[in-house]
Amino acid sequence: MTKILKTFFRDESGAAAIKYGLIALLISIAIIACINALGVNLSSASLKLRAT
Repeated sequence: MTKILKTFFRDESGAAAIKYGLIALLISIAIIACINALGVNLSSASLKLRAT
């Protein structure tokens, strides 16, 4: 049983996939934040154009 646990804890084959997943998550959060900020700016700009 201890041999199986030692092998399990030494295995790092899934670590790279988790790292890439976290990187993809951070990039997607940054993209969503930028799109949200851009949307607010475009909305306020269109309101200013309508007012003139």
